[in-house]
Amino acid sequence: MKGKVFLQALFGLYILLLLSGCGAGSSERQAAAGKNRIVTVYSARHYEVDSRLFEQFAKQTGIQVKEVKGTAEELVRRMAQEGEASEADLFLTVDGGVLEYAKLQGVLQPFVSEEINRNVPPQWRDPDEEWVGIATRARVIVYAKDRVQPEELSSYEDLVAEKWKGRIVARSASNLYNQSLLASLIAINGEEEAKRWAIGIVRNFARQPDGGDRAQAKAVANGMADVAIMNTYYIGQMSASGDSEEARMAERLGIVFPNQDTTGTHVNISGIGLARQAPNKDGAIELIKYLTGKEGQTLLTQGSYEFPVNREADLPELLQRWGTFKAQQYDFASLERYGRKARELFAEAGWE
Repeated sequence: MKGKVFLQALFGLYILLLLSGCGAGSSERQAAAGKNRIVTVYSARHYEVDSRLFEQFAKQTGIQVKEVKGTAEELVRRMAQEGEASEADLFLTVDGGVLEYAKLQGVLQPFVSEEINRNVPPQWRDPDEEWVGIATRARVIVYAKDRVQPEELSSYEDLVAEKWKGRIVARSASNLYNQSLLASLIAINGEEEAKRWAIGIVRNFARQPDGGDRAQAKAVANGMADVAIMNTYYIGQMSASGDSEEARMAERLGIVFPNQDTTGTHVNISGIGLARQAPNKDGAIELIKYLTGKEGQTLLTQGSYEFPVNREADLPELLQRWGTFKAQQYDFASLERYGRKARELFAEAGWE
């Protein structure tokens, strides 16, 4: 009898241990599954529309998006230092040169998706498939409608003419958008021509560089200057602003897409790359598909006034009015290649 009780107890202990093991395995699988429902984006973009995009993606897929903010340089350095322990699934930033920098630092990896390739034309994709563009932005000439006729403006190079002396505003030389513009001019026209251009713009400044692109638009609207070099989407955001005065300022401004008869308008990108470690690679690629699909692209352009990379996106009315334009043709890698030289030329030109 005692032996029978002992055997029953032993059998019960075996079943208990078996069930406990199954439960542990199940818990581990559930934890892993939960982890795979979170995509971590290291983002150097600071636009409210991005959070709305991530929220909509989460509603549709159940995959939550965690944003880790910082400057592009900080985030690339962090990804490199974290190595295999990094939680980064995606790297999101502005500027093709920055994407190339991340690629050269070895913090990205290639990914292939026929759907993403259908969404994004080849000119907005890395040839080695480590990143894709999600939006583009043109760096244009903005002018005061009451003081300048659009026929007076045709190219970046024309802005160095004597007639524009004391009439131009632009951001500082430390600004990435200006550095990439000058880098593109180096790639297209050569160093000497690019240097002469920078010197000519400095000579024609209405004031020393101060503030961001929106501040340049306001300077023109308020009569401090007649012309500004800036990105298109700031005009779109101002025109749709809840601040009525800012919206009125936007109405006083016109836009010229430079160099339509020559080399085209400078166009840069916002882009996203797959992190080298990417613990949740599948979810990360699903997010890229959403961001580059028609729905995501429409939400993005309606919120930021950037140009979409997907031709099927529904454009805001303002972008429809602007229509199509000829863009510069250059390799985005050249922005990284000539970035240091651009900074040197700015310094030599006295562009603060």
